[in-house]
Amino acid sequence: MKPLGTLLSMADNYSLRKYKGKTKTRKLYLFLQSLFPILDWGRYYTFTNLRGDFIAGLTTAFLCIPQDIAYAKLANLDPHHALYASFVTPLVYAAMGSSRDIAIGPAAVVSLLLGAMISNEIRDHKSHEYLRLAFTATFFAGITQLTLGVLRLGFLIDFLSHAAIVGFMSGAAIIITLQQLKGLLGIPHFTKKTDVISGIGSVKTAILHHEWNLETMIIGTSCLVFLLITKYIGKKRKKLFWVAAIAPMTCVIVSTICVYITRADERGVLTVTYIKGGLNSVSANEIFFRGKYLVPGFRIGAVAGIVALTEAVSIGRTFAAMKHYTLDGNKEMVAMGTMNVVGSLTSCIVATGSFSRSAVNNMAGCETAASNIVLSIVVLLVLTLFTPVFKYTPSAVLSAIIIAAATNLVNINAVIMIWKIDKFDFMVCMGAFFGVIFINVEYSLLIAVSISFVKIVWRVTRPKVVVLGKIPGTSIYRNIEQYPKAFQITAMLILRVDSPIYFTNCNFVKDRILRWLRYENEERAECDLAEIEYLVVDMSAVSDIDSSGIRSLEGLYHSLEKRQVQLVLANLGKIVMEKLQTSKLTDLIGPNKIFLSVAGAVITYGPKREEL
Repeated sequence: MKPLGTLLSMADNYSLRKYKGKTKTRKLYLFLQSLFPILDWGRYYTFTNLRGDFIAGLTTAFLCIPQDIAYAKLANLDPHHALYASFVTPLVYAAMGSSRDIAIGPAAVVSLLLGAMISNEIRDHKSHEYLRLAFTATFFAGITQLTLGVLRLGFLIDFLSHAAIVGFMSGAAIIITLQQLKGLLGIPHFTKKTDVISGIGSVKTAILHHEWNLETMIIGTSCLVFLLITKYIGKKRKKLFWVAAIAPMTCVIVSTICVYITRADERGVLTVTYIKGGLNSVSANEIFFRGKYLVPGFRIGAVAGIVALTEAVSIGRTFAAMKHYTLDGNKEMVAMGTMNVVGSLTSCIVATGSFSRSAVNNMAGCETAASNIVLSIVVLLVLTLFTPVFKYTPSAVLSAIIIAAATNLVNINAVIMIWKIDKFDFMVCMGAFFGVIFINVEYSLLIAVSISFVKIVWRVTRPKVVVLGKIPGTSIYRNIEQYPKAFQITAMLILRVDSPIYFTNCNFVKDRILRWLRYENEERAECDLAEIEYLVVDMSAVSDIDSSGIRSLEGLYHSLEKRQVQLVLANLGKIVMEKLQTSKLTDLIGPNKIFLSVAGAVITYGPKREEL
């Protein structure tokens, strides 16, 4: 029997070749198998797999249930909608997802994004329209994800680069923490705006007017310290990961008992008071398919869907790399999209892969996506049997859970590394960061994508053109700035264009080549060296060229001809060569001026006295 890991990796094969020569029934089964990977790996599921998934699902549930109740606060919704999301969507993902490690449910950043953007449209969080818009946004989040997956447009989420995500998550962590000070300290009046200035203003006003509750502060800060300590223990001792996993539920149970015994709720300590129990109600008729909230619902859903997808795919790829199996990004989009569409029809909010839950799921020994089924069953039991228990759960504990989870979103080491590697990426990171804390979460993403787009345009329109020299004792030619010992060939200038040549950069490439020619001639004249007679352009990095690029090369040829310098091309790829032949540029330059390698060009036209 083949190992389960191998079979799971094989489930990612979407090649049409597997349908060739098969009967219609077999083709249908193979199609369903590709759409629902559980039909493949489920046939080889063993008791050992079940044991690992059961322990992982149960452990993750202890973390997710209090998190769900807390994250519902971020979205300004009742707790049961987040619990519904952890019941319905994991079941869909278990059948359709290709990751073994992702644990599905509401996430802090997506919940914050959802709550902030819906609040911009509807201020009254208790209104029925607010809830309907949340379902509408969830529906369109799923449709966006599903569309990206079906049309194989996953590359679009790459516009949210790693730098943008790091900055966005760090900024969101600050906003989340600031917003939760209301519940942590028992502040009765707090701004509904999500920028840091408004949040600090509310905290300052509360401090000046002594608007906080001492018992709430004691409960909240005690739980927060406990959560942070257990998290530290879990990071330092990997075998004790379960300590951090059960810490939120421990806080909820202990604080609920304390509030019930002391009746602290009668002295100003705010509690959850009520969580609706039972199964989800159908919400298909609650979605805005027309009216003034249709467009806002689509906009909010599209943004939330892309952010949720980016987070989930990033998490999935991380664990896939750790466990050496493949993850199909487009299949993940289809799975995520389907589960959110189904969720929107059953009173759920947007769900995605949560890093904290997925990390616990992984460390608890999950074997397959079936751990999500166990998670779903545990949440179902809580919904049907134990919701009255949370009546006396203090809101301060939920705020502490959210703040503790938000600390995972800040990655200082990643920010430092981005600064060291690429200053433009650092600008993207800071653009997203400051956009979140000073404007709002929606515009921060727009800022990050805009800066990323400017970066792409800049790099495409300003490609590098470098001077090559010969490495002594070899026939290899490399960048003289990278290899100082590489020497240039007498009467020749060898340049390499490090980009395809398109209409966006062809004039820049031509001007840069001519500028290098002038500069090198001046330098050589000062050293009493021979003037450049041959200009060799290494085209190895030019993977494509368009008509504007060809016209630019033609102009370069004529400019060099006036300077009595001959143009030589080397290392042309198949596509570029075919286009040059079609345009007759090869005839203009001359077949004897086109070479397979730079070394070949130097042997033919270089001085015979050079050491080759």
